[in-house]
Order: sequence, then structure tokens, then C-alpha cells
Amino acid sequence: MDKFVKLTGVAAPLPVVNIDTDMIIPKDYLKTIKRTGLGKGLFAEARYNEDGSVNETFVLNKPAYQNATILVAGDNFGCGSSREHAPWALLDFGIRCVISTSFADIFYNNCFKNGILPIVVSQDDLDKLMDDAGRGANAILTVDLEAQEITGPDGGRIGFEIDAFRRHCLLNGLDDIGLTLEKAGSIDSFEKQNASVRPWA
Repeated sequence: MDKFVKLTGVAAPLPVVNIDTDMIIPKDYLKTIKRTGLGKGLFAEARYNEDGSVNETFVLNKPAYQNATILVAGDNFGCGSSREHAPWALLDFGIRCVISTSFADIFYNNCFKNGILPIVVSQDDLDKLMDDAGRGANAILTVDLEAQEITGPDGGRIGFEIDAFRRHCLLNGLDDIGLTLEKAGSIDSFEKQNASVRPWA
């Protein structure tokens, strides 16, 4: 998993509440267990018209936001089913950070396991960030995980809280497999000792 230390990039505004995982990645795209290639399906029902053409009014299709790496969204982001394809689609599109006033628990946890930083802020702070994100190509935010701080295009700063263990994992690029491999020496030692004591096992 890629480390997340500091991210500077365009922030796209999505002022919609209760964005569920089916909106993030519709069920038609769940036929694969690969983590790549899902970016094309991100918000597909909003990004594309019924005839398959691009919906130019959707924020991520606008020229200023096509390379957005940060999403500023409404309350209760990621609700609905527990599909892990939702963070996969965000990551494959290039989104590394989502900022909202609240997240659905399963989606929130899945973000950390896939290298995405979900940040919870107050409604007042979200309003400020949504206004910043509305500046198009000038909507540049810097998210500093070490300092736990978001810096806006005008230099304003907003602090955020995050669980220390999750922060450690993101800073060091550790998913569940990476955490296990950190204990590889101890696991190997146990296996060798166990083999000598219980050769039949």
C-alpha cells in the first residue's frame, strides 16, 4: 500500500448528503476482484448519460476537476452496502482523500485499508472547504497527515483528529498484510520452535 504523508492537489466539491456505495461504484462494475480499472466506473450513473456519453455537468467531468485527488463531500459519505470496490474505484480514479462531516463505518474502515485518508471535520469547516473546492483549478488543498492539518488555497488551516494506529498505518503504507509481515521474524521463530516440539503437526 502506498504511504500517505502529505498530499497537495485539486479538491472537487460534491455537496451531496448520503452518497452510498452504489452511487460511488454501481453494481454493474462488481464483476471483478481486481483493484484496478474501476476508476472508469466511479460515480458512473452521474458521470455518464443514458446513451453512454459524458455528462459534462458532473463535477469530475469538468476540466478543472478531472485530475482531482481530494473529494469534499456531504454528510454520511459511503453509506449503503459494504462493497470494498467503492474505495478501490476512488483510488483507481486518483482520489487519495475524502473530507466530510461523517462516514459510514465500514466504508471508513475500508478507506484506511486501501490507502485513502477519510477526514471528519465540523460542518463549519466543511463549508469553508466546500467553498475552497468550488474555485475550480485554483481549488488546491494540502493535507498533511503528520501535522493533522488541511491548508487551503489562501493559507487558512484546519486541524483534524485521527486514530493514532490508523495514522501510523497510513504514514508507513501498512495494510493488514503489511502489519503481519512486520511480525515475520517472530512468526518464523515460532514456526521453527513449534516444528521441533511438535514434528507431527
